[in-house]
Amino acid sequence: MAGAYGLVVLTALLVLVFSLVLPHTFPTRDTVDSILSTQSIPAVLALAAMVPIVTGSFDLSLGYGLGLAHVMVLRLLVDAGWPWPWACLVVIAGGGVVGVLNGLIVEFGRIDSFIATLGTGSMLYAVTGWVTGGGRVVPGPGGLPAAFTDLYDSTLLGLPLPAFYVLAVAVVLWVVLERLPLGRCLYVIGANRRAAELVGIPARRYTVYAFAASGLIVGFAGVLLAAQQQIGNPSVGLDYLLPAFVGALLGSTAIRPGRPNALGTLVAVAVLAVGLTGIGQLGAAFWTVPLFYGGTLLLAVGLAGYSARRLRTGADAAHDTAAAPPRPPASASEASEDGPSDPTP
Repeated sequence: MAGAYGLVVLTALLVLVFSLVLPHTFPTRDTVDSILSTQSIPAVLALAAMVPIVTGSFDLSLGYGLGLAHVMVLRLLVDAGWPWPWACLVVIAGGGVVGVLNGLIVEFGRIDSFIATLGTGSMLYAVTGWVTGGGRVVPGPGGLPAAFTDLYDSTLLGLPLPAFYVLAVAVVLWVVLERLPLGRCLYVIGANRRAAELVGIPARRYTVYAFAASGLIVGFAGVLLAAQQQIGNPSVGLDYLLPAFVGALLGSTAIRPGRPNALGTLVAVAVLAVGLTGIGQLGAAFWTVPLFYGGTLLLAVGLAGYSARRLRTGADAAHDTAAAPPRPPASASEASEDGPSDPTP
């Protein structure tokens, strides 16, 4: 129980400490709104990174895909004059296509996911440069449609609307992974791919599904980023790659320790958001942000590996206990050798 909710307790402790140290700035409604708004895109991208990790794969093209997606939305709106709903849908669908290609290259090309997605990510970055000509996509004097920018700027129930997007994506992933047969199959593939294949789970096809889902979520994050930035920057997506993996890996140590899960990822993002916000309000230098993310990534990988080993050790111990044959009862001669039997009344 302590391991499952350790990050939740840590989040509460960080909030308490920063509230005591910064009583006039940290425990305010503005801080809450800022965290919910600015951390929505990193949270969505962390959920996207989590899905392939469930199957034991990694998608390093996330940041490059995010950059291409948000640039393409703005190009379709500004240069092509598309209606914003169609531009958003096409970009999200394009993210899914990129995810399928990643999955096919990894599974049917038999290339390690690190290398394969790093290569496709570099190609996506090249496409981004070709689309933008190396410059920014800037809207005209009329700006972007108000309905499009409201995707990020609006509020619901007094809270920033992007926070509800994150919640919706997390709930969908939680239902799929924890309550549907598809999710259980994905976890089996990540735990023991050979065993999954022996019981008839199509590991290749399901892994492609995981990459496709990740790509769709990345496309959605690109739409949110475009609505937030309102200017297309071809290199901005790379800044989100490290926070996404930190959140996904650290999340595998919470709620369901030893396995990536949606709720744990949200808790991990909350820890990072509270920590970065508190550090920023304390006036820390700009270089503390990459230092914080790098150190947290190392901690996340170590804790995730430790949790996975504990999970496997517990499963092995339970298997050995169940497999041990019962001890036969002692014979009468053995009982006499051990000592006199109890007198009968």
